[in-house]
Amino acid sequence: MSLRSLSRWLAAGLVLAAVCAAAQAPSSPSSQSGDQIARKIKNKVAPSYPELARRMNIAGTVKIQITVDRNGVVKNSKLVGGHPILAQAAMDAVRKWRFESGAEDTTGVVEFHFDPTQ
Repeated sequence: MSLRSLSRWLAAGLVLAAVCAAAQAPSSPSSQSGDQIARKIKNKVAPSYPELARRMNIAGTVKIQITVDRNGVVKNSKLVGGHPILAQAAMDAVRKWRFESGAEDTTGVVEFHFDPTQ
C-alpha cells in the first residue's frame, strides 16, 4: 500500500468519524456539569469552537472528568469521551473554571456540546 493510498484511507476515516459524531449529538456549544459535582460554579468559561471542526462540520459531545481542589480550582482533568478535534478546546475551557470552596476535593464529569450550525 502506498503512502498516498494510506493518506486517502485516513482522510476517509476522519470524514466518517465526523459524520458519526455529527449524527450523535448535535446541539449548541454549551456545557453542563455532571450530578457528581455538588459545588456551585463561580466562573464558567465556554470553549472556543475549533476552526478545523467548523470547516469539517463536526458536532458532538466531549466528556471530561475533573477534580476540583478545596479552593475551587480544577486541579486534574481527564478526557472521558468525545471527538479528538473538539477535545482540546473543551479541556482548555474547563481548566479555567472556578468553583466555590469546599471541605475536600470533588470529582465529577463535565459535558461540552458542540454544534457548528449555531
